[in-house]
Amino acid sequence: MSEIAQRLAELEQLGRTRRLRLISGPQGPSVLLDGRHVLLLCSNNYLGLADHPRVREAAADAAMRWGVGAGASRLISGTMTVHRRLEEGLADWEGSEACVLFGSGYLANLGVVSTLSGRGATVYSDELNHASIVDACRLSRAEVVVYRHRDVEHLEWALAQRRSARSGGIQRALIVTDSVFSMDGDVAPLAELAELAARRRARLLVDEAHAVGSVGPGGRGAVAEAGLQGEIDVVVGTLGKALGSYGAYACASSEIVRLLINTARPLIFSTAPAPPAVAGALAALELLQQRPERVERLRANARTLRRALAEEGFPVAEGEIQIVPLLVGEESLAMDLCQHALDDGVFAQAIRPPTVPEGTSRLRLTAMATHRPAELRRAAAALGAAARRLGLDPAALAEPHQERVPLQAVESWRMPTWEPRAAAGSSAAGAPPFDLERDSASEMPFDLERDSARSARAA
Repeated sequence: MSEIAQRLAELEQLGRTRRLRLISGPQGPSVLLDGRHVLLLCSNNYLGLADHPRVREAAADAAMRWGVGAGASRLISGTMTVHRRLEEGLADWEGSEACVLFGSGYLANLGVVSTLSGRGATVYSDELNHASIVDACRLSRAEVVVYRHRDVEHLEWALAQRRSARSGGIQRALIVTDSVFSMDGDVAPLAELAELAARRRARLLVDEAHAVGSVGPGGRGAVAEAGLQGEIDVVVGTLGKALGSYGAYACASSEIVRLLINTARPLIFSTAPAPPAVAGALAALELLQQRPERVERLRANARTLRRALAEEGFPVAEGEIQIVPLLVGEESLAMDLCQHALDDGVFAQAIRPPTVPEGTSRLRLTAMATHRPAELRRAAAALGAAARRLGLDPAALAEPHQERVPLQAVESWRMPTWEPRAAAGSSAAGAPPFDLERDSASEMPFDLERDSARSARAA
């Protein structure tokens, strides 16, 4: 048996083999999956803009004007006027001095973390940060300290311990966190982190990938929700989720952006983002600013989904975050629940290690602005029925952060044993109650433009 075959066999034995599922057609609230129509409940196309007519037209026009590809890296000849227009629009939207585009959120985190840390620095990373942040920390050549999820007390203790361990008490420190965590759907305590970073003279990087378009006034993100626009050292965002395109950006001071342009290797040594994707993202950003009701509909749908799941007995908290995890625990059970739901026409992908910690396999559900409330209620009923067919009591499923199995440490410097004074909270503070009146107000499809466009084409 070859080394490759042996590794594949090991994955098969562990139950961790993956396969690519084929979707035909655009990424909408329902899709044709492997030849079958299903309700899509695991897409990051939160605002339904990936197939919006204006976004499609902008991408097509850009392909005709600038071509399909940029042809070179940003620093050679790959920066076009469309890149500059989007960077200026994003900087204004984020309330920052400057912005620079990257090819993907993964590349953006690699570039920003390595630029702001490096040898001699220490990076402090939340234990549930996205894999792109984890890998960025590993590749930065800095010392890495992983602090407990959303636990500012633990982070402050770690900062103090590391500072006292250095000669003269001086350190270069970078705190890195997601704002909305992609697998649990909870929110980082950004105000406390910003205050701690300022007091400890550390820089703060916030990845808003899952908050853009869903959290904050007009969907401006969790940083804006916390009233911290212009006060975070670097805000990383993605174009590939709520903005329906592909690519990413980093917003910061002009000085930091100049440093990124000169030193961030993923920026310097990658072909510039494709003009159609950039133009599509620009059109999506304009739609987001012009149609804030789309964000409100996403929040209403998130409430509808959460309420419907709670009525089925699942331990789901109230709130407006569109990411809803159903923690099953065992990998095989998560896969079985996914398949049973799929048999009922609901596609909610099972998430297993190493994406999530051992023992916390789950279905990660996501609402979209373009879902009908009735579709979300039907999906919740299908998931409840699927669980019961498997002999699972929905109410007995674990809640996020309960009995969490510790993650594998990635730090190069291990802290002494630390005992918290009190358990850190796991849910976002101040989550509004379910809005029954608003949720039940409309059963009509939200995306009227798309429906009208289809009718016109059919005519």
